[in-house]
Order: sequence, then C-alpha cells, then structure tokens
Amino acid sequence: MDCYQMTKITNSKVQRKRLNHYAGWKYVVLICTVLIMLLSAIPTIYGEDPALQINHKQDQQPALHVLKQTLEGSNIAVKRIDQDMDKTTIVLTDLSTQTRAKAILEATLPADDDITLALVSAAPSWLQSMGLKPIKLGLDLRGGVQFLLDVDMEPVFNIRAQQLVDNLRTDFREEGFRGVRISINHNNSLQLNLPTDEAKVTLLKLMHNNYPQWKVTQSSGLLVEVGIAQTEKTDIINLTVQQNLQTMRSRIAELGITEAMVQRQGEHRIRIELPGVQDPATAKNVIGATASLAFHELETVRSGSMLVNNNDGIPIRIARDAILGGEHIIDARASVGEIGAAEVNITLDNAGGKKMSSFTKHNIGKPMATLYSEYSRNADGSTKKTSNIISVATIQAQLGSQFRITGAGNMADAQELALLLRAGSLTAPVTIVEERTIGPSLGADNIQNGFSALALGLGLTLVFMALWYRRLGWVANIALIANIIILFGLLALIPGAVLTLPGIAGLVLTVGMAVDTNVLVFERIRDKLREGRSFAQAIDCGFDSAFATILDANITTLIIAVVLYSVGRGPVQGFALTLGLGILTSMFTGILVSRALINKLWGRDTRHDLKV
Repeated sequence: MDCYQMTKITNSKVQRKRLNHYAGWKYVVLICTVLIMLLSAIPTIYGEDPALQINHKQDQQPALHVLKQTLEGSNIAVKRIDQDMDKTTIVLTDLSTQTRAKAILEATLPADDDITLALVSAAPSWLQSMGLKPIKLGLDLRGGVQFLLDVDMEPVFNIRAQQLVDNLRTDFREEGFRGVRISINHNNSLQLNLPTDEAKVTLLKLMHNNYPQWKVTQSSGLLVEVGIAQTEKTDIINLTVQQNLQTMRSRIAELGITEAMVQRQGEHRIRIELPGVQDPATAKNVIGATASLAFHELETVRSGSMLVNNNDGIPIRIARDAILGGEHIIDARASVGEIGAAEVNITLDNAGGKKMSSFTKHNIGKPMATLYSEYSRNADGSTKKTSNIISVATIQAQLGSQFRITGAGNMADAQELALLLRAGSLTAPVTIVEERTIGPSLGADNIQNGFSALALGLGLTLVFMALWYRRLGWVANIALIANIIILFGLLALIPGAVLTLPGIAGLVLTVGMAVDTNVLVFERIRDKLREGRSFAQAIDCGFDSAFATILDANITTLIIAVVLYSVGRGPVQGFALTLGLGILTSMFTGILVSRALINKLWGRDTRHDLKV
C-alpha cells in the first residue's frame, strides 16, 4: 500500500496530514540527550593522571609540603596533592614514577597507612563534581601485566579420594570387617577388594547413606570400584576455581591496584589483568602466596594467648594453640537455615571430626573463633604473615565431622565465609601458563593508532556523504558526529565498561553501520523523488519505508553482539560492548536525529490535501 493511501474521510471532509513534523518536546529530549552525553564524553578527552591514594589509619595526617618535598627530592614530579578527611591523593605527572613513589612513601609514612596505585581524572573540577569520569581503558591501552593461571584439579580429587579411603577403613573397622583392601586408581577412583558378600552389602549401604557424592562405577564379585559422580565433580571444580578467584582478588589487593581484573576463563583457568603494573616479579610474589585456617578457643587470661583483630578491626584474645587446622576441612558450603538465616555447613575428615567432638563436648555454650592467616612474600623475599578472625560462633552442642556456623551475616557474607573456609582446605596448585607485559608506551601507541584509524575512517565517511548526498549528506554527517558523542558518553557512564583495542575496532565498525542507516533512508527518498513526489512527501515516505529494513538489519547484528558479550572474555567483550552500543546509538541518531534536522530545515511547508 502507498504511504499516502492511509488518510481517512470524516463527515465527508478531507483529513489533512501534517508531514515532517515533531512535537516540541521531542526536540527538547533529543537536544538534552546529546548535551548530557557530550558532558559525559568530555572527561575522556582530558584523560587520566597517575596518582597515589593514602588511606590514613591514624588521626594525624602528614603535612602536604612534607609529602611534596619527599617526592620531589627523589626527582618525582608532583602535579598536585588533594587531602580529604582520612584520605590523601597525590597526583603525579609521569606514570613511570608511580611505583617508585609508592615505595618511597611506604618507607616514610607510618606502617598503618595504606598506599594504593590509582588513576584520577584530569578533567576540570566542575566536571568531576558532577560525578563524570573518563572511559576506563583496558590492559592493551593502558599497559600493565597479564597472567593466565591454570588451577590444577588433580590434587583436589586426590585428597577427596584419600579422605574417602580413611573414612571407609574406619567404617569397616567399626562394623567388624577385616581384610578390606582399598587402593586409589590413576583417575582418583577407588578400587575395593572385599572379603565377604556381607562386606559388599555394607559398602553399598555406606555409599548410599554416608557418601552419596560417590557412585559405584564397576562391580564384579567382591571387586568394587567407586568414583566421584559427574555432578559432584563439576561442583568441586566450580567451588575450587571460585575459591581461587576469591583468594587471588584478596592477594591482588596487596599490590594496591584499584582496577585489577580477576576472572574465570574456561573450566579451570583464571585470567588476571593488572593495569599500570610494570613489575611482573612483584605480582608473582603476591599471587604465589599461601593461606591457612584454624579454629581457636577464646581466652580471658594473657598467658598462652594472643590478640588478633577481627574483620571490623576489634582485637580478640584467643588461645595460641589451635583446636584443629583447616587441613581437616573437606567441604564448606553456604545455605539457608530453618529460620531463614544464612549459615555455613562444614564437613571435616575423621581425624578432624574426632578432635572437634572431643573439644565441643566439654565446651558447650562457649565461643569458638575461626582464624584465617595468609602468607605472602615481601620485596626482599621474606615471608609475611597476616591473620584476622573471620568468625566467632557459640558452641551449642557437641559437634562431630559435620556442623554449621551461624551468625555469619547475610547470605553474601555466608558465601564469602564458606569460600574462606575452603581456602584453607582445598589444595589446588596454581601455575602461570602465560605471562604478558605491556609497557605504557606500547599502550599509548595502541591508543594513538586506534584513534587514528577511527579518525581516518570518520573523515573519509564524512567527505563521501557530503559529496554523494549533498545537503542530505551534511545532515548525515551531523548525525554521525552526534552518534560518536553519544557512544563515548555511554561508555563513560556504564559501570564496568572498559575500552580495549578491539573495542576501538568496534567503534570504527560503528561508523560504517551508522552511515548505513542514513544511506537506506536517503536511497528511499531518491526513489520517491523519481516517482514524482515532492521533496516533503519523499522525505516522509522514505523514512517510513526504510524503518522496517533498518530495524531488521540492526536487530540481527545486536543479537550477535549480545552472544559475543555473553560467551566472550576480555577483548572479545570489549568489541561486543562497543558494537552493541554502536547499533543502538546509530539507530537513534540515524532515524531520530536525522529526521529532526531534516524536519527543521526542509519540513516547514509540508501541508498537503490528500484525496482518496
């Protein structure tokens, strides 16, 4: 149906259609959107300055002139120093001096002060007061260190198998069976050579009642083989990798990096990106640290006790000798209790269960503390131990190999506590399988080359559109520039959005896709002009007829961008993010902004009487 066969006749009068007209509020919305996105994009032009953030644990803050003299005396240029409440921010002029400046201040300031590497916006203060920040840059643009770690699951499954061997031997001994031979196969399954049929029946009952996570895989006479169920194996892998992620994030905090990225890659690998870090040796020392866990009795007397802070910084006196260590923990998982409160269910091996049973039997109603300790290496290679109490629970009954800890807070706190408990029990060695160092100069080159390609592509596109479509081409060029402004503004506003080198490639691709929208519309307008329509009618019909095609083409590409972002990691996500946002902004500017401009420029005399 022709786009002008849609008029209606009411009371034998011809209804008039006003072409190429937007209500006033639509222009206001479009102008405000572009201005807001422009303000959001401006801080990216100024970029970021390297800085050191000092969090003071003591009430007294260092004098600003002392800090400046200390750094400038070591030939480190200081741009400015900002002091606010218990935090001091020292803005430097050169990224290469950031690490050296941190080492100097650590030797000068009190040991309680936390000094972290940071990047602060170089935009004017009036922009920063509005909460606007530059686009966050990825490792390939900022420079830094990247590690790919492999979590070795073999020891984890081996420990589970060895614990089952110990438990089954104890169970058979208690049942009065002798001569049971148990061995561990190369795939961490158990092979049992049983003496009698009664022992086999007992084994099957034990596996069903006490060890449901293990399944009988083969049974031939008195020879039985059991292995970990696939669902349980998947859960163990997920929990172990999750525990390592938690541990790594805690260890990365030792480096004082505020924008480090630690995420899972594949089934049992972890990728760590440390933007701004140029010393891989320091990062390796922190990543290679070890942790331990122990349960302690609370003490009221000084003799044989020690003071340890909890997570809130409150000192708690505990017995120096532990009840048992985290090596006895088989599993720890968060769940919801009977009254709806979060709790942590803990499973111990036989030896740990006996120790816990013996202690709790004589200490019902008394508190018990969970002590978490972490060991790391200093710059000189010496070992540093950091301990804190992560939980204090009251013993309500005699405990055995399985018990629960309540009072850990909400569900998120309980899950974090379960991760810390597993951190002391699951043995999952981590090896560095890939290491990349990107210098700040190389990151700067990537930025320059990437944006040079973007500028070249944008320039050629602007020239082509202006020459080929003449006056409509200039409208398309304005819409294209608005598209770039809105896209940069969105990247700066969206939390977690990071611009990478493939992301810049997505920006270049977006330029071409944004022009595609205008090309489809303008070609439809040309077709209508060839049919003898007036310019106003051709504009109205061209936008209407091209809309369905534009929508179909962009939705299919948007689906691909969503899939890439969902399954991809790192640079792939960066490309998918800019591609997806570029599709949305190109439709917004190519249809709405272009139409608004054309309406204002050539849509004033668009009243026509249309007769059926």
